[in-house]
Amino acid sequence: MKDDKLREKDWIETPAEWLRDAGYSGRHDLRPLAGGDINDTALLTTASGERFCIKQNRAAAPDFFAAEAAGLQALADTRTLRVPRVVFVSRYFLVLEYLPGGQKKTGYWEALGRGLAEMHRQPQELFGFQRDNYCGPTPQPNPPTPDGYTFYREHRIIYQAKLAFDNGRLQQQELSEVERFANRLAELVPIQRPALIHGDLWGGNIHVDNAGEPVLIDPAAYWGWPEAEIAMTRLFGGFAESFYQSYVETNPLEPEWRERATVYNVYHLLNHLNLFGGSYHSQAMSAVRQFT
Repeated sequence: MKDDKLREKDWIETPAEWLRDAGYSGRHDLRPLAGGDINDTALLTTASGERFCIKQNRAAAPDFFAAEAAGLQALADTRTLRVPRVVFVSRYFLVLEYLPGGQKKTGYWEALGRGLAEMHRQPQELFGFQRDNYCGPTPQPNPPTPDGYTFYREHRIIYQAKLAFDNGRLQQQELSEVERFANRLAELVPIQRPALIHGDLWGGNIHVDNAGEPVLIDPAAYWGWPEAEIAMTRLFGGFAESFYQSYVETNPLEPEWRERATVYNVYHLLNHLNLFGGSYHSQAMSAVRQFT
């Protein structure tokens, strides 16, 4: 980028304005990129041949892209797995380092497992995060909290359940069931120190770069339970078994961690209920009722 001082200016509304303000001249090319169902994503190639990934969403919350940028920077600061470098943040769009795609190299899943485990081995003092952010487009409150059970109960499970109730997607009795479930977390989840987690780690949020290495994208980052991260990877089909083997070799988990995955994934099922409606209702309530 021409000038690091231009990294964030909220008054800039379009990539074309950013280019002019940053000193890029000449004809630029903007082409859509595949992937993502929340933002419009494109490859921007400048007249000088520099390439950037542009994410745009005029309907996003005012701090949506700033929150994503903060999560990416936090992940990058762990110096474990690769993330795209944040180039510029606006209310309406985000400019990222462009990382061309490739094919998974031999040992890809093992590298992802080790890298994630190394990230989780860097403990934090509190649960929460430096700021509130989003899981998808859903607000995700992250008040710094000393106790993980309180944090996950109030700011993950019950927060999502109340959203669903307010939107008419849960009945009062079902909300009460979710609250009873949330009050049992200390019985169901082992004590864990908080660590930085990606927060929305499924296959669609991992990019393969042109060297065949994993790259974390689209975080909903916060300081949380490492097991919650591993549980999320199993929600939509799971990762290769070598990923889990490499992870536990580097950062061992308590016994029966696989059986606890459903406990953590109630959060994501409720979020999907809020985002997509009825198709996730039975999944969310079935998960809750396993523990009430």
